[in-house]
Amino acid sequence: MLASAVRNLSRRSFSTSKAVSAQQLTVRDALNAALDEEMERDEKVFILGEEVAQYDGAYKVSRGLWKKYGDKRVIDTPITEMGFAGIAVGAAMAGLRPVCEFMTFNFSMQAIDQVINSAAKTFYMSAGTVNVPIVFRGPNGAAAGVAAQHSQCFGAWYSHCPGLKVVSPYDSEDAKGLLKAAIRDPDPVVVLENEMLYGVGYPVSDQVLDKNFVLPIGKAKIMRPGKHITIVAHSKSVETALQAANELAGKGIEAEVINLRSLRPLDSETIFKSVQKTHHLVTVEQGWPQSGIGSEICARIMEHETFFHLDAPIWRVTGVDVPMPYAKTLEAAALPQVPDVVTAVNKVLGVK
Repeated sequence: MLASAVRNLSRRSFSTSKAVSAQQLTVRDALNAALDEEMERDEKVFILGEEVAQYDGAYKVSRGLWKKYGDKRVIDTPITEMGFAGIAVGAAMAGLRPVCEFMTFNFSMQAIDQVINSAAKTFYMSAGTVNVPIVFRGPNGAAAGVAAQHSQCFGAWYSHCPGLKVVSPYDSEDAKGLLKAAIRDPDPVVVLENEMLYGVGYPVSDQVLDKNFVLPIGKAKIMRPGKHITIVAHSKSVETALQAANELAGKGIEAEVINLRSLRPLDSETIFKSVQKTHHLVTVEQGWPQSGIGSEICARIMEHETFFHLDAPIWRVTGVDVPMPYAKTLEAAALPQVPDVVTAVNKVLGVK
């Protein structure tokens, strides 16, 4: 039992909050608290989506909110993403602050015209006269056993588009602070959550639990300081990076782990400063390799003075360049695992 407990502890990611007086909060409850606090703070905030009201949300993120705020502010919609996303965008143009939930971001492809052409471009096309304060949120990326049509990451898709802000929270602190910031933002924000993290509890400080706690969009977080190599990740890949860093530390390699938090705007400066210190970089993401977040980071390093601080090429660890397999073993093989990150770090550092 002791060996099992030690293994479990070593697999746990590092807290972003002080351990003193910290308490556990699941990502699901953090998101629920953010929605509740912002609806209480501003009567213009409302939620709509499939099963968000009477069923308390497909993933129970909106649990209790329909009973508290009623039919006008927590609205069950038909299964028509294009329809209810369009209604939400129109409501935002009229001065409300909708939070539009997609049961999975894979279904947002049905509504991508509303997200990009209607929400993202209107502020620019109206010469700054029409704001669209809307949040599109829901689970993104791989879950478990749901195959190719329900498993892809939209981080690169949406962060490609000017007019959108895109955040990708990892732990409970990220989830609460970034969702609250998204709801308060005057422009469209895409919040890419991860279904596999909803039930995971993370230690949070009293500051995180405060109703006024908000994280800035566009600022990354150094989760673990290090001096030999920088590992940059977002969403669930932060967990993979932290576990790899823990394993590497046992071999005398101190990896600095950066949680991006925000994909657009991307906090290049934090990455630059870290790489100028460590002189090595590995990026980790569950999305596909071509035109991915890691690719963008590589390009920004190349175009910046930081390139001259590199002692070795950058290495990307990504999802495999195939549609997600259904078989459990193949699904695991298609996603970045801790040994993949450790291998990448060893190759970049020239460790045999």
